[in-house]
Amino acid sequence: AAAAANPSAGKGGAKSKKKWSKGKVKDKAQNAVVLDRPTYDRILKEVPTFKLISQSTLIDRLKINGSLARIAIRHLHREGAIRQIVHHNGQLIYTRSGQN
Repeated sequence: AAAAANPSAGKGGAKSKKKWSKGKVKDKAQNAVVLDRPTYDRILKEVPTFKLISQSTLIDRLKINGSLARIAIRHLHREGAIRQIVHHNGQLIYTRSGQN
């Protein structure tokens, strides 16, 4: 009797729920954690020619992790291959030395 009184009761299913997107998934970076000889040679040869040298530029271009990038920058600065422009908190910005 209840089904006869409500004609829409037996027809179709409820509207399906909205499918929420999971968002854009970024690929995980596979940066080197240990410095090998070819990467070390690239650091000594290429980095002093960069116009802007920071931790992020070394990570992007050489595919090394942040701690290796910081160590490489300190090493090149000690040798005089690069010179410091800005030291603000953790962000160190260097440029080529100009002696080369």
